[in-house]
Amino acid sequence: MSARRSRITVVGLGPGADDRITDQTRTAIERAAHRYLRTTHHPSSHLVSGATSFDDEYERHAGFDDVYRAIVGRLVDAAAVHGDVLYAVPGSPLVLEASVALLRLETSVDVVVIPAVSFLDEAWARLGVDPVTNGVRLVDAHRFAEHAADEYGPLLVAQCHAPWVMSEIKLANENAVGDEPVVVLHHLGLPDERVVTTTWAEIDRLGSEPHGLDVDHLTSLWIPRLGAPIGGEMVRLHALARTLREKCPWDAEQTHQSLMRYLIEETYEVVDALQALDPDDPASDEPLIEELGDLLYQIEFHTTIAEQQGRFTLAEVAQRVHDKLIRRHPHVFADVDARTADDVVTTWDTVKRAERAAKATPTSFFDGVARSAPSLALAQKIQKRAADVGFDWPDSAGALAKLDEEVAELRSALTTGDPQTVTLEVGDVLFSVVNVVRKLGLDAETTLRTATDKFIARFEAVAQIAGERGIILESATLTELDSLWDEVKAQTTLET
Repeated sequence: MSARRSRITVVGLGPGADDRITDQTRTAIERAAHRYLRTTHHPSSHLVSGATSFDDEYERHAGFDDVYRAIVGRLVDAAAVHGDVLYAVPGSPLVLEASVALLRLETSVDVVVIPAVSFLDEAWARLGVDPVTNGVRLVDAHRFAEHAADEYGPLLVAQCHAPWVMSEIKLANENAVGDEPVVVLHHLGLPDERVVTTTWAEIDRLGSEPHGLDVDHLTSLWIPRLGAPIGGEMVRLHALARTLREKCPWDAEQTHQSLMRYLIEETYEVVDALQALDPDDPASDEPLIEELGDLLYQIEFHTTIAEQQGRFTLAEVAQRVHDKLIRRHPHVFADVDARTADDVVTTWDTVKRAERAAKATPTSFFDGVARSAPSLALAQKIQKRAADVGFDWPDSAGALAKLDEEVAELRSALTTGDPQTVTLEVGDVLFSVVNVVRKLGLDAETTLRTATDKFIARFEAVAQIAGERGIILESATLTELDSLWDEVKAQTTLET
């Protein structure tokens, strides 16, 4: 006669209220000598007295999949020791219960699942919706981007868990205009039940007024209909950033401060890729795609750090810049008239000044100008801020005259031999050059970069000619090098 196989009886604790648990489940709990709970973080978990909780597995593992595998392993081991064990889970064992799905794949034990009331029954009652007639799709909130990437609705999104999950859901659908109606179902059947009708734009702001809703694992989202979501790749990138922060030692150690140099480096690499673009060669897009991706990840990295600190999310960053762009384009979204690009710039500057005036009293006239910007860009922005209030030359002639004055002062300083004075006068000359560039309607950073690129190209041509003629650059005289330079310059001038 063969030995009796070990058995695991799985019961569901219903959507939360004690009176939603079936008599069959209560009887199974009473009869079980060895009881296990997936989590104590469920309103009716207290009914499984003396149970061993698996809450410690959530602390031990970074991802839910690892948690569920660990739970199944412990249950199988317990069944092997005790013969019969009871496993209680929130809601219904047959609805969005990944640990039970894994457990039913085990061949070494018999798994008996007792049906239970799920949160779905409560949801359909509150919504007044027949899920079959309406063709409702049930989606796990943590996999919304993956499983609902092409869904229009209706959708019931379960286990929303936390505000950051709501942010991911919102980010996954960039076609949504924001005013689509959605219903938040919170703690259904419990004394603090809330059914809140809101909009797609507000689903990641439920914690603030007027809702004041503390989103958790007993929160679901009813979405009657949406546009086609195409933001799945952004959500995948966001999930990857969180995984790396949790599992990669280097990523985990990074801070906003330690990442600053990478942000600057990636920005310059994007500029290089932009300058290398060839309108006639689609292959030149590839370096730009890669560099834009690297820069995008730096933004994602910083927002992930902030999210983990409970400060803000990527959705808030996107919302802030979206609203600012709407505000600064009244000629598009309001009744301001702007027919030319210059009109747009004027309108933009006017709105910016109004924004600065509406903020708290500034500590400096130049608040809002990034002091860590490259020196040329910083000088140009500072000059423009002063020009906004009338402190400016009427045209480039005044700026050129000031440049002549500063060059004369530099010449005088050089005769003194005082390094500090020379340094200050050189800075004044550079600042005056930037002012001339600005008055000519040019960008100082781009202008100098263009000149530098031209110098690189010409000097490389000098080096090539020198090599062809057997001239060693390091040994050549200045006269020889100058002659080669003039030769290259003349050639490139003819070419252009």
